[in-house]
Amino acid sequence: MIRDDGKLQTILAEVRDWVRQVAIPNEQRVEDNDEVPEDIVQDMRQRGFFGWSIPEEYGGAGLTTEELVRCAFELSQAATAFRARVGTNTGIGSEALVADGTPDQKARYLPKLASGELTGCFALTEYEAGSDATALRTTAERDGDHYVLNGSKRYITNAPIAGLFTVLARTDPSDGTAKGISAFIVEGDTPGLSTGAPYRKMGQAGSPVSEVYFDNCRVPAENLVGGEEGRGFKTAMKVLNKQRLHLSALSTGPAIRMLNEAVEYARHREQFGRAIGDFQLVQALIADCQTEIQAAKALILETARARDAGEDVRMNASICKYFATEMCGRVADRAVQVFGGAGYVADYSCIERLYRDVRLFRLYEGTSQIHQLNIGKLTLKDGA
Repeated sequence: MIRDDGKLQTILAEVRDWVRQVAIPNEQRVEDNDEVPEDIVQDMRQRGFFGWSIPEEYGGAGLTTEELVRCAFELSQAATAFRARVGTNTGIGSEALVADGTPDQKARYLPKLASGELTGCFALTEYEAGSDATALRTTAERDGDHYVLNGSKRYITNAPIAGLFTVLARTDPSDGTAKGISAFIVEGDTPGLSTGAPYRKMGQAGSPVSEVYFDNCRVPAENLVGGEEGRGFKTAMKVLNKQRLHLSALSTGPAIRMLNEAVEYARHREQFGRAIGDFQLVQALIADCQTEIQAAKALILETARARDAGEDVRMNASICKYFATEMCGRVADRAVQVFGGAGYVADYSCIERLYRDVRLFRLYEGTSQIHQLNIGKLTLKDGA
């Protein structure tokens, strides 16, 4: 749903201009230093990028799902680190509060997330709890007006720089199902909470990811999301259903960028006395990229509109995530092929970096195989 098309077009134009004039020229700087420079982070704060999906009454832009994915198409055409820096605040780092937070929790934390004063993150995954999210072992034991958290998380995006953690923990050790799980808001400076060193990764330089540890970490009971035990898994599913749709758009932007780069290269790179874009097999690679990108965009926008209309989009969110992330991987591979050696060597193009960056898309927020299972089960249950 688009509330004001003129206003949205202004936002999109600003993001498009920022990506081309600020983000892309600084991609190598981010790669070399493995961080998004503070001056650029501050610029993103001032432009309101951190608050896109946070309601207006808490200082955000209150974008609808359709508006959010349209912005994501644009922002993600720069290196992944830029959108990851704001992405947890516009997605998994705030959505638990937006969806299920108490009025007091929203008032305390959402304005700080919207402004970028705090960076949020979502701590669900553990050593044995990833695809099987209900297998988590982090515990939260009630002790008076606090809960005491013990355990650890891994692969948590933005954990090393986060000031606010949404943490899933088991409050009922006798119940090994989803019903025994609760969600908590934990401030980053809480005693007993610590993070590991950022991982060395295949790609996505500048986007810090690490483990999170809880050692008798005392969290006020008022920070139990929704004020009720046992709702954490349902909250997590709400977060992930929206985030999977958001990530689908964030996976489509890099594909658009790589196609544009490949088209420009094919127009000017000459072999046998002709631009390689004149050769039909190169045109076929480009045509396949364009077709899949347009299919992904159409699917994502349709699903976003359905979510804004209040429809159940569990299956279509999975379809979007599965298709868009796999599509992006195929586009990356074709882009390397169009560039040839220049696509493999970092000195000659951005394609080598983007190829590494986008590989992760098929793993987080549910692997492609988990989404295949989810789509299959829902189809068998509800029909086509």
